[in-house]
Amino acid sequence: MGDDRPLIRFEREGDIAWVTLDRPERLNAVSMRMRDALWGVLTALRDDPTLRCAVFRGEGDRAFSAGADITEFGSAPSLIDARQARLGRDLWGVMSALPMPLIAAIHGFAFGAGCEMAMYCDLRVASEDASFALPEVTLGYIPSAGGSQTVPRVIPRSDAMRMVTAGSPLDAEQALEAGLVHAVVPRARLLDTARGWAERIASAPPEAVRASKRAIIEGLDLSLADGLALERRLADSVRQAGVAGN
Repeated sequence: MGDDRPLIRFEREGDIAWVTLDRPERLNAVSMRMRDALWGVLTALRDDPTLRCAVFRGEGDRAFSAGADITEFGSAPSLIDARQARLGRDLWGVMSALPMPLIAAIHGFAFGAGCEMAMYCDLRVASEDASFALPEVTLGYIPSAGGSQTVPRVIPRSDAMRMVTAGSPLDAEQALEAGLVHAVVPRARLLDTARGWAERIASAPPEAVRASKRAIIEGLDLSLADGLALERRLADSVRQAGVAGN
């Protein structure tokens, strides 16, 4: 395979985007070049109001993504250069703010940045062979793509603490029991299940879907009273959009 091949594939099926991590020979580990490609795809998703849902998946038989490519650690000219490159492109900030629902179709390893990427998705379906881990502490650092913040917002604090401080992996059934994923299916049904979820989302009025996602995400940081006020404002905006469209 040539060094210049795309490491992220972007395909569109109607109103649904499919984003494929395509570096199977490295277990879809996120290299700097893949990171650059992912930035381009995420900003395209952000700027396309016609897309109603996006599905993220990994190419190959063994992994959704095994995490950051550790062979590139220390390859930046200096720590300052590495930090500036990261701050200049807030990859995970863009992904966390995408307005359409995101689905992760996860098989094999979802470790480190791979697990964190899945956590930025709104729905997660895993195959029976999937496993999840945030092993950064075993390598002498901590999750740096949001894992210490996203995981405790999804699963119980005790389970999150175990994943982050011990680097302990969860298999697919443990992930389902903890609430890390919404469903576990046979490998052969993984993509069809994700497609079915995406098609259901895409069939609903997009203004209502996007407003619903916004209500949940923004409301989590508000008091109940302020969250209810946000919900009323968004409901009114959806109703007004519906009236204007008729």
